[in-house]
Amino acid sequence: MQTVGNRSELVRGLQERAARAQPAEQVERIDGWWLRRAPGSAWWVGSVLPHGASGPDAVLRGVLQAEQFYAGHGGVARFQISPAAGPEGLDAVLAARGYRRHSAVSLQVAPVARVREHAGATPVRVRRADRPTRAWRMARQAVTGAAGDARAEGELLDRVALPSAYACAVLGDEVVAVGRAVLDTGWAGVFDLATLPRARGRGAARQVLAALAGWAGAHGADAMYLQVERDNVPALRLYERAGFRELCEYHYRTAE
Repeated sequence: MQTVGNRSELVRGLQERAARAQPAEQVERIDGWWLRRAPGSAWWVGSVLPHGASGPDAVLRGVLQAEQFYAGHGGVARFQISPAAGPEGLDAVLAARGYRRHSAVSLQVAPVARVREHAGATPVRVRRADRPTRAWRMARQAVTGAAGDARAEGELLDRVALPSAYACAVLGDEVVAVGRAVLDTGWAGVFDLATLPRARGRGAARQVLAALAGWAGAHGADAMYLQVERDNVPALRLYERAGFRELCEYHYRTAE
């Protein structure tokens, strides 16, 4: 698996890859901080990615600039906080300003070869395309529709400029699980893995992961990453069996 000079660099690099794979409608970069807006999309797409300098003055300045940016657009500031990536002191500053902590997430990585081997034998077939098909979009919306507006989410996918693969797991004639992978400088990120409730436990998600890993390996990636909520126990078990291991935890803080 690829490595980078230090853990902080690796975490930052993966989070920035994830931001490019889930591109916000508007991104303003100020002193290394990514101020993102994505009206109608899942809320985390429009959070601040604070990859700027540390130090009390720099952190407070970044927070004030972010608050001004979101207030100017009629919204509230929401920050992605990664202790492994910094900037140091940001979490404490936001807590003191009354920001609510929520949504703990696990950033995980795995070798492509390990994920590819995880497919196993199931009755599920997988179809793959380089753009989201109508069936892919409908299945994803059926599972995760509450995360964002269907039109806005479709526009987000249309903004992805990097090589991508969209996988559909088919049981009989029905698409029962979907996922996508995005290739970026030797890494493949996994996003939108979703299985219809009636098809869970039948290996569909496992087949989607393996198909995306096969595509990633064929396109020169030797490592994969994904982000999963730390309270999503079934997903954590699936990813652990597929060879993923936690690199770091992060969470969010939102202005009240």
